[in-house]
Amino acid sequence: TMKNAVPQAASLLLEKLLLLVHVRALPAASGGEPPPPSTAAPGYYDTSCFKRGDLLEVPRTLFIHFGIYLGENRVAHLMPDILPAITDDRRQIEQVVTNKRLILGVITKTASIRVDTVEDFAYGGSILVNHMDRLFEDQVLSSEEAARRAEKLVGATAYSLLWNNCEHFVTYCRYGAPVSFQTDKFCETVKMIIRDQRSVLASVLVGLASIVCLGLAPSTTLPTIFIPFFLWMAG
Repeated sequence: TMKNAVPQAASLLLEKLLLLVHVRALPAASGGEPPPPSTAAPGYYDTSCFKRGDLLEVPRTLFIHFGIYLGENRVAHLMPDILPAITDDRRQIEQVVTNKRLILGVITKTASIRVDTVEDFAYGGSILVNHMDRLFEDQVLSSEEAARRAEKLVGATAYSLLWNNCEHFVTYCRYGAPVSFQTDKFCETVKMIIRDQRSVLASVLVGLASIVCLGLAPSTTLPTIFIPFFLWMAG
């Protein structure tokens, strides 16, 4: 049960964090209003240093967004999006993803691998190029193979914070294996938190048992026992 609870807890927390990150990072639009323009004007980024097949990273507040550069100021990247599941109108789908579309995509676990300009992909953030290559060494595929893989996958896709997010997409394209280091790290953090909580609760129970069995003075023992418990609750 605990093994099943850990991925579920991680998924729930990741969903909340992802929504917070994207709600701040992406444009807001409502109803039939047209999406707002990009925060960065065309030419804001020097694309001359990008090569077709490069892996681009944009650090956000809590997470990193990933994409594959296709050349000519185009980036393929995976984003939660409800629209491809309800319409085939490419003109609507190709518009900048709004908060409403993203949130509904996360909830329904639907997404699209889309092609945007570098400006729309980065949305004003700084860009790192091939920063993950050092982790894969000899596993880096040719630049053309990476770009072709990305282009082949463009379109609607299932979405999962743990198993199919933007990092899984780019690592599959450039390294041949879909992995997500930031998701793995977050899951490990959740496991540590759960273990810590269990140890605190165990210490509380031991302390209460000592009061009952040994007749220790509650006035001196209870504060000591419940300090870690209250700290855990406050955290």
